[in-house]
Amino acid sequence: MTQTLLYTSSTRTSLCPIDEMADGQGAEDSGRTAVVFSLTNEVGCLVKALRLFQEKHVNLKHIESRPSRRVVNEVEIFADCNCGQKEFKELLEHLKDHINIISFNTPAHVWSTEADCVPPDGDDVPWFPMKISELDQCSHRVLMYGSELDADHPGFKDEVYRQRRKYFVEVAMNYKFGQPIPRIEYTPEEIRTWGVVFRELTQLYPTHACREYLKNLPLLSKHCGYREDNIPQLEDVSLFLRERSGFTVRPVAGYLSPRDFLAGLAYRVFNCTQYVRHSTDPLYTPEPDTCHELLGHVPLLADPKFAQFSQEIGLASLGASDEDVQKLATCYFFTIEFGLCKQEGQLRAYGAGLLSSIGELQHALSDQACVKMFDPKTTCNQECLITTFQEVYFVSESFEEAKQKMREFAKTIKRPFSVYYNPYTQSIDLLKDTRSIENVVQDLRSDLTTICDALGKMNTYMGI
Repeated sequence: MTQTLLYTSSTRTSLCPIDEMADGQGAEDSGRTAVVFSLTNEVGCLVKALRLFQEKHVNLKHIESRPSRRVVNEVEIFADCNCGQKEFKELLEHLKDHINIISFNTPAHVWSTEADCVPPDGDDVPWFPMKISELDQCSHRVLMYGSELDADHPGFKDEVYRQRRKYFVEVAMNYKFGQPIPRIEYTPEEIRTWGVVFRELTQLYPTHACREYLKNLPLLSKHCGYREDNIPQLEDVSLFLRERSGFTVRPVAGYLSPRDFLAGLAYRVFNCTQYVRHSTDPLYTPEPDTCHELLGHVPLLADPKFAQFSQEIGLASLGASDEDVQKLATCYFFTIEFGLCKQEGQLRAYGAGLLSSIGELQHALSDQACVKMFDPKTTCNQECLITTFQEVYFVSESFEEAKQKMREFAKTIKRPFSVYYNPYTQSIDLLKDTRSIENVVQDLRSDLTTICDALGKMNTYMGI
């Protein structure tokens, strides 16, 4: 959640098929070999991009274009290649040095469906997923590939580590909704790194973590293998969370935009990395890794009240403007990532960024930290710091209080409809007219009937 590239509204255009190219040597297909990339919308931009395919002697079977919904004045290109998997991987490496790759191995029907899935309230509403399977499109649109490391990253000069990161990227980019999450055979070095982080943090939790966290961590040890000598598997964690709070996790290759990340929360889906930070500095990572996700986020996602709080932030983001999404992302940052709460008169941490950072966890609960009451109207304007400790932390009396404040804040977001998550179909219902609202009211009436019946039985049989 540290990247801030957001979608912008764009005018829909029909897809424009372009004739198949004939330059270069062809190769037999050995699987899906399609790539989606973006270009600045200027004269000659496509010609320059197509030369990159020609340089690698890759035929194009089919390409389509449309205005970008990610960045103003850019165009997105879908290119279906006629080559083998080996040649395709070499092509991707070549393309990444020159253009912005959005995703690869995306089927043509998914690309076409995405263009047609604009909410029915007009072109000024940014696209968002209307059913849980459409999260495949959000989760594959990473802003930064996990193998493309900055020069100041601890693993930048480690070629073995960079190759390992490419493996994790491939696992995440090939994952589709409904599939079991691939199990990772972690290396001894990765397990040692996890072990250092696990050992140091678990010594702090009894005096620094909130009670909900302390309740769920032993359950994760029992059911998901949380141990110093074992890195839990995302599939086991996802099944555990589903039973506890209805949340699931899915692998992701790297950073997502705030809009795409929050959209996952709306469906109680948490995008989760699987790679491990570099072993030379186990107590520091410049990016979210699996230590951050599994130790910081997962224990609280198993709490029903916290899960609902997370989901409501996600629901508020659907169809919102770029400005409003950024405000919601900032509130997310200072609650779910760096939030504090009061319990038994003491400050306790519930933010994942704190619960996965030894130094900042100690700092945030010390006398040196600046702590203010959480108020979304002012918190949304606070600067989010990535490479240093936060200048200020925000405290809530409880998750319920934070949730109520976020509900009031969500009412200020301007969009021509409200949204309702249908847990039976795992889809979003747009509440924009009396008929759509009546359908939701009928479901609520059924729930209220059950509650009234339960109250009646309590009165009859228990005298309550």
